[in-house]
Amino acid sequence: MPRGLIVLLGAAATVVAVAGMKGFSGILGPVFLALMLTVAVQPIQDWAQKHGWPKWLGMLGALVTVYLILIGLAASLVVSTAQLATILPEYSDKMGALLDEARSSLASFGVDTEQIQNTVSSIDLTKVLGVVETALEGLLGVFSDLVFILALLLFMAFDGMSIRSRLHILAEERPEISYALSTFAKGTRKYLVVSTVFGLIVAVLDGGALWLMGIPLPILWALLSFITNYIPNIGFVIGVIPPALLGLLEGGPWLMVWVIVVYSVINFVIQSIIQPKFVGDAVGLSVTMTFLSLIFWSWVLGALGALLAIPLSLLVKAVLLDIDPATRWADILISGPKEVAKPPDAVEEPEVDEEPPEEQSRVNTEPTSG
Repeated sequence: MPRGLIVLLGAAATVVAVAGMKGFSGILGPVFLALMLTVAVQPIQDWAQKHGWPKWLGMLGALVTVYLILIGLAASLVVSTAQLATILPEYSDKMGALLDEARSSLASFGVDTEQIQNTVSSIDLTKVLGVVETALEGLLGVFSDLVFILALLLFMAFDGMSIRSRLHILAEERPEISYALSTFAKGTRKYLVVSTVFGLIVAVLDGGALWLMGIPLPILWALLSFITNYIPNIGFVIGVIPPALLGLLEGGPWLMVWVIVVYSVINFVIQSIIQPKFVGDAVGLSVTMTFLSLIFWSWVLGALGALLAIPLSLLVKAVLLDIDPATRWADILISGPKEVAKPPDAVEEPEVDEEPPEEQSRVNTEPTSG
């Protein structure tokens, strides 16, 4: 087939596949989340089997670990959102005072009174106060299928008891597929480790700074910073909106400005400058590819797609590129500035004697003394 026709057929198949994923995003999102969590805790089962422990004990340890993480995050968000809902009505009077102050400031600059009235009347106080709560409710929507995810994790943990033997057989029968899957698993674990470490650092710094500035519920916003850290490049922008709005209601515009400045300094330096370098080195994706992955998977799967953009891109890369030696050249284009790993079938070339043949023949024909 002509190469151009192959490209067109591939593009058409990609459009159909992406449309199907977007249509089934409600199912695929939780499935991908369960898969990533299973890959993350699989080393617990491997460690238990290497030390001669029963397989069921390693499975139980991995399952309990991931259950505690998921349930702990969901419970913390539910409790914190309930606390936020109780304190938001207290800021209604403060919001009215801020609007009056803004009206007076605009009038002092010579702005027409009718224009001021139209602008202020267009601001819905209930909507402004509900921005923070709506953002957290959207985050809670990630855990709306928690029962489904927990069930998937249980089944995947059972399959994880025999995954080592399966991969060993696969490596003998199909080494290319084994190489692609192992690359995906290692890259996913490295990414999760790097993001978790930097997320904890950002959460502690953000929570401490908000506590010193007197922003209500600093633990909640620290938790939000930790979760949004898994969203590459722009996660801190999402995390700064709720505490900045509360800073405006609590202490006025200057406190809001200080919250934004502190968040920008801490989160921009760590999440947008330092962390992408480590993420790129860990998973083999350039900064541009991580940003494009975020845009694409957010559009396809929604909030879960934003959180899982990097692991999902690694999965697609393993299935479409790493699985075939003829397409691994694309790693050079999409990876960061690092040394490209050798494929499993790469063989070291033997060293060749660089001495010219005529020199060798001359040496061999020289008579020996004695």
